[in-house]
Amino acid sequence: MSSAASAPNQQQDSRKSSVTVLSLLTLVVAILIALFLGYTANTSNSGNLFGLKRLLPASWGAASLSSGARRPLGSAAGVDRAQNIQKIPGIDEFKMRTPVYFLSHGGPNIMYEVDHPAYKQLTKIGREITSKVQPRAVVVFSAHWQAGTDTIQVNTAEITDLIYDFYGFPSHYYKEKYPNVGSKEIATKVLDALGEAGIKAEGVKRGLDHGVWASFKCAFEPDSNPLNVPVVQVSLFKTEDPMQHYRLGQAVSKLRDENILIVVSGMAVHNLRDLQFTWGDPRPLPYTVSFDEALKDAVVTPPAERAKAMADLLKRGDARQAHPTFDHLLPIHIGAGAAGDDLGKRLWTLKEGSMSWAQYRFGEVANASSSL
Repeated sequence: MSSAASAPNQQQDSRKSSVTVLSLLTLVVAILIALFLGYTANTSNSGNLFGLKRLLPASWGAASLSSGARRPLGSAAGVDRAQNIQKIPGIDEFKMRTPVYFLSHGGPNIMYEVDHPAYKQLTKIGREITSKVQPRAVVVFSAHWQAGTDTIQVNTAEITDLIYDFYGFPSHYYKEKYPNVGSKEIATKVLDALGEAGIKAEGVKRGLDHGVWASFKCAFEPDSNPLNVPVVQVSLFKTEDPMQHYRLGQAVSKLRDENILIVVSGMAVHNLRDLQFTWGDPRPLPYTVSFDEALKDAVVTPPAERAKAMADLLKRGDARQAHPTFDHLLPIHIGAGAAGDDLGKRLWTLKEGSMSWAQYRFGEVANASSSL
């Protein structure tokens, strides 16, 4: 009886095995056909990879699927921001526009306070710039250089000394060195960009002030992480007009398409008058906290509304407490203007007494997953 019952079972198992083998053969044949169709299609249209173009959204053109292109990093909701990438002649890949950095630079003493969190953060930013951004030149705006009310000055010197624009520090501060070179070529590009935007500008020969070289010495330590590219400093206007400085940033934004990095150097909160009341006490004053957060909110505002949000900062009730004069705040308005359609991001902050060390970046770097 058991022998008779097993015969139908064996026949059923045999049929299942045959169906499985047939299914596998069908799958293999389908794959081979798809590969063949994809190959023949690619010979005439590199965008129709494996014949699947018809299955993709219309926004995925040939460039999106070809092996020589990649989606730019930093895209929102998967939407390409083609204006933020550039094709480098002779290199078969796309390169994003350089980002824009705002550095809170503090006083010259930060050079020696290697255990201070701000020193360490400036060092991280410097390494991101040298290892990932890799610009061919740096154009920098510092709070410590204001030119005319309607005129910008650009340093055209190729051999640039240091300016020791601080008082009451130990004598060795005034012997500090920071190796650097300027560039007439880059300075001319800045002057041309300003002229095209209708901004009066003139070339001058000047040294680097401590808003540049002291912070750069932390970020680009000459022995361990040298910058090794030209540095061209540009002035601010001698005004407290936020939109005037925002437009200044817009005027030089085009330099980012030529692998030129824009750095703006100031301080997120900067009240030297109250420093005496917080000496030895790192707890932030109330206005340090409130204004630091308001600045972050303005910077991360969508680009279409960012200019107004940045300008409104100067109208806040705590603005004159956070910045008795706006010279250390206005550089970030230049940076926001230079950012164009790129989003702003606070990389890090430290609220300390009557100061904030917040550091910002507009835009992304090529390796965003491992950036700050």
